[in-house]
Amino acid sequence: MRLFLFALVLLVILLWALCRSFRSWRKITLYAVLIVIAFVMILPFYMMFVMSTLPTPKIFSYPPIVWFGSNLLSNVQRMSKAVDIIRAFGNSCMVTVSNTVLVLLFCSMGGYAFAVHRFRFKKQLFGILLVTMMVPWTAGVIPWFYLMSKFGWLNSFKALIIPSAANAFGIFWMRQYCQRNIPHSILDAARIDGCSEWTIFFRVVSPVILPAYASLGIMQFVNVWNDFIQPMMILRRMPLHTLPVMLRTMVGDRGTDYGAMMLASACAVLPLLIVFLSASRYFMSGLTAGAIKE
Repeated sequence: MRLFLFALVLLVILLWALCRSFRSWRKITLYAVLIVIAFVMILPFYMMFVMSTLPTPKIFSYPPIVWFGSNLLSNVQRMSKAVDIIRAFGNSCMVTVSNTVLVLLFCSMGGYAFAVHRFRFKKQLFGILLVTMMVPWTAGVIPWFYLMSKFGWLNSFKALIIPSAANAFGIFWMRQYCQRNIPHSILDAARIDGCSEWTIFFRVVSPVILPAYASLGIMQFVNVWNDFIQPMMILRRMPLHTLPVMLRTMVGDRGTDYGAMMLASACAVLPLLIVFLSASRYFMSGLTAGAIKE
């Protein structure tokens, strides 16, 4: 209750400041709506961090506790006894970073080729690429698992990294960005200077499409980091578990220590927040690129 009263007072103060700064009620209404939406989006994360410092009985108390407790160290000890979070964190980092780097490399190459170069059956191949985006990913889970078992990639990170090293959405994303932001005159000038296609791509094109790299990288990083079904199917050995699978093992039949589980969830969410905040400027510029026609 105190949290909601504090948020209400904060909202009133912000509205009062906006009334002094803006004379347009339309802007005041817009900012008020944005503040409410931001509060609603932030509240679950805040409560997760609060619950990570509380014992399990207090998490289910009524009225709910909305401020940090003093049970953080004991939750850390119980979490360390229940799961090996450091190993799971390392596994998630290895899978996510490796896959994201490969996706950025191959998708940018494919998108650049579709945007700039002319080759036979270019439109047909791009059409097939778009058609694959319409197929639900769940439709390919069984064939994917069958192929991974035939390759001998069960209990191996290769099954989570290599098959998705290039995807249709990433190539489409990079193709659209390259078409709108890479002038052909720059490429022609580089060719006249004697640059090879590899030099043009890595020294001329890559710096220009940095916002597209950031946007696609954040989306891919979040998707792979939060992936649960594929690691659960492939990684049968506990030392290979990633963070989402590790969190599932903390749910017990005879009871769940929700304080330790919330702490582990907070540890799993922190890298996503850090990655997004560090690249948010490029992410927004990548999303809005091409929105305004000159």
